[in-house]
Order: sequence, then structure tokens, then C-alpha cells
Amino acid sequence: MANAGFQMLGFALALLGLVAVITSTALPQWRTSSYAGDNIVTAQAIYEGLWMSCVAQSTGQVQCKVYDSMLQLGGTLQATRALMIISILLGALALLIAVTGMKCTTCLADDEVKKAKVAGAGGVCFIISGLLALIATAWFGHNIVREFYDPFTPVNTRFEFGKALFIGWAAAALSMLGGSFLACSCAKGGSSDRPYPRSTAAKNYV
Repeated sequence: MANAGFQMLGFALALLGLVAVITSTALPQWRTSSYAGDNIVTAQAIYEGLWMSCVAQSTGQVQCKVYDSMLQLGGTLQATRALMIISILLGALALLIAVTGMKCTTCLADDEVKKAKVAGAGGVCFIISGLLALIATAWFGHNIVREFYDPFTPVNTRFEFGKALFIGWAAAALSMLGGSFLACSCAKGGSSDRPYPRSTAAKNYV
């Protein structure tokens, strides 16, 4: 039962991580306009994401525009898009694999060892999915920092970390942590759930 609870905890964390990865990818606040400097106009805020850029007025009005051409985007943005999409697809695949190997499901119920290995494979996929999301968000964040401290970047065009970036970091951590729990439950399940052979010595004394 303890192993099943450990497995459920890992699955729940990994599922939250997958939802957070999807949320982070969809949000437009990957980077926000910086207010560092003396002559910064605070009447509007600029947000830029993977798919669109938005301008929020001080009156509360928000206008967003989807990027017109993918070929006009920078290499960092295109690579971040690809990594986040692959992370989502791999996370969805890991979800299906992990569900098949969970102790609370009836799939592969006749072979506990194989069932535990399937759950472990799902955990490994979750770890890789979280690692891809971590690489994408860290790379994007590194470029924000590099451009911010670049002396040739105009002050009014500098950006800082957006909330979608923080959600992406949390999502990567949850996915890798949940996947690690699932992988550990595989090791425990394979060693402790094997049935011991019955001794036939007692039959000789009957």
C-alpha cells in the first residue's frame, strides 16, 4: 500500500507539471517590459510570449497580436517553441504509459513486475519532459538577462522575466520530481511484490 501511495503521489505531481507546462506555453507573459531607468513610460506594459505579443494600457485595455510569420522570429524563440511542444507531447505519452503501469489500474494485472516496469518507463518519460521544459525556459531566461545587460540595447526596449517563465520552471520541477517518484516506485515494486515460493516440506509431515 505504501508503494501504491508513493506511486500516486508521483503521478499527481507529474500531472500537475504537465498542466503547468501547457499553461506556460500558452501564456503570452514570457517576458515583460522593464521599468528600469528614468524615462520609462508606465502608461502601458508590453508582454511577449511564444505565440503573440500584447500591450496592456493603464486603463485596463489589452491588445494582443499573433506573430505573422514564423520565419521572421528569432532562433531562440523558435527553438523554445519546439522544446516546449516536444515536452508537452512527451508528457502526454508519459501520462498514458504511467496510467497503464499504475497499481490502481487493471492493465497488466497478471504480471506485477512488468506493470512496475511500465510505470517506471512513464516516470522516465516525465523526467525527460521536465528536462526539456527546463532547458527551454532556462535558455529563454538567459537571453532575457543577456539582452537586459547589453549596453547596446535601448533602455525602453529591455525586458524582464514574465510569470509564464516562472510557471515553466515550476512545471519542470514538478514533472521531474513526479517522474522520479514513479521511477523509484518501479524499483520498489519489482523487488518487494514478487511472490515467494511455497515450501513443500510441510507436506511430508502430514
